[in-house]
Amino acid sequence: MDTSRILYIAAFAGEIMLQSGGETYRVEETISRICASYGVKDADSFVTPTGIIISVTDVKGTTISKVIRVKHRTVDLDKISEVNDLSRRICAENLSLDFVEKALDDILNNTKYSNRTLIFASSIAAGFFTLLFGGNYKDFFVSLFIGAVIEVLSIALSRIETNAFFINAIGGATASFIALLSTSLGIGNNTDKIVIGSLMLLVPGLAITNAIRDSIAGDLVAGTSRTAEAFLTAIAIAVGSGIVFTLWIKYFGGAFI
Repeated sequence: MDTSRILYIAAFAGEIMLQSGGETYRVEETISRICASYGVKDADSFVTPTGIIISVTDVKGTTISKVIRVKHRTVDLDKISEVNDLSRRICAENLSLDFVEKALDDILNNTKYSNRTLIFASSIAAGFFTLLFGGNYKDFFVSLFIGAVIEVLSIALSRIETNAFFINAIGGATASFIALLSTSLGIGNNTDKIVIGSLMLLVPGLAITNAIRDSIAGDLVAGTSRTAEAFLTAIAIAVGSGIVFTLWIKYFGGAFI
């Protein structure tokens, strides 16, 4: 039994899940399941939103540990589901380590949606959120444009590794400015509906959900960390929007708000 290889495979699977927005309890469960399936009976893991610590003991009593620092995180529920399915296959079937490693590489490198698709989906989402909050058809088309702009900015800023706080702040500022400009030109009617609908793209819904789930499960470190992350994201959105509204009121006297 190659304990080091098993440790690497389990850590690799956990890293993919954590990078994709998986809950900490799910990552720990997957790591334990993979190790147990290959005969490693004594395996412990400690997972936080930004790191993984794994320790396993082989049949000779030798303890091996691995630490992984997760620096980049996103939301990809499809990858979480695929790793989940793979871990269940490992439990049910006698899969080789080479096969599992290749499968994990394929999952990691699998990009199903192009940037154009993401931009289109963001545009549609922002437009229909605006309708959901009571906007009219003019507000809908303005939000379509804002959603596309926000996603383009997010993709561009992510490529140069801009901090998530500034990405959300810039997104909030952009949405507010375009909304105010559109209503002042008569293109849109309701600034508040446009802004609210567009900012729904930036709201940290998954972080809030995972924070509650981790806290209820007793993972207080992860729950507190995700709560702080969601709080800072909300502050970033508010800062970006607030600056634009403040400057608009100062120089235009609050017109068209």
